[in-house]
Amino acid sequence: MIGKLLSSDFVKIRHTWIWLLIVLGPFGVISLQALNYSLRYDYLVSKLKDQVWFGLLSDIKLLAVLALLFGITLVTSLIASIEHRQSSWKQLLALPVSRFSIFTSKYILSLFMMFTASLLLAIGSVLLGLLLGFGTNIPWSLLLMNSFYPFLAAMPILALQLWLSTVISNQAIPLTCGILGTIVSVYSIRMPDWMPYKWPLLVNEANIPEYSVIAGILIGFVVFLFSLVHFIRRDVD
Repeated sequence: MIGKLLSSDFVKIRHTWIWLLIVLGPFGVISLQALNYSLRYDYLVSKLKDQVWFGLLSDIKLLAVLALLFGITLVTSLIASIEHRQSSWKQLLALPVSRFSIFTSKYILSLFMMFTASLLLAIGSVLLGLLLGFGTNIPWSLLLMNSFYPFLAAMPILALQLWLSTVISNQAIPLTCGILGTIVSVYSIRMPDWMPYKWPLLVNEANIPEYSVIAGILIGFVVFLFSLVHFIRRDVD
């Protein structure tokens, strides 16, 4: 049943801005770094020397995290607003399908969208490095970490934003919460490690990025379960 709902949700988003946002996010991040290196190429390359790939990927990382969190805010809002805009929640819930399947389908769709954006970021990072003449000695582990770890660490935020966007018809509220959360993330590097908005930065006292990823996956599952139970029990306008 979830598969059929997921197929239906993919059809619904065909006429929205979601796919464009998924492409524009990584493209914007890579384009800004391309501009940065084109303007300061000699300085940056001489400074980084044999660490040009590490320098490039590190520069991409911060912008990518901000784009990720902002993208989560927009994508979850757009997915939920399809039903709000058409006032079709009651019709959807009246169908012989469980609320569990309905909410889980939209959650999986949100995850897929952000995973796709992370994949495009990884591809764009490699292409930019090659175009800049950094060679083929690519630090694949760092590339994968920068591209996908923040996405995994941000799973609680994704679940939270989808829940807010689903249960609140006025999308200005979840959008505001998401934007404020993105701003908090910028300054969260000095915050305690238990702050979820710090996890996508992959910074913690132990200096082990995997800790942030594990926390994100586990707490993300908890937030998803809470959101799911709340969605099942409440009336949705």
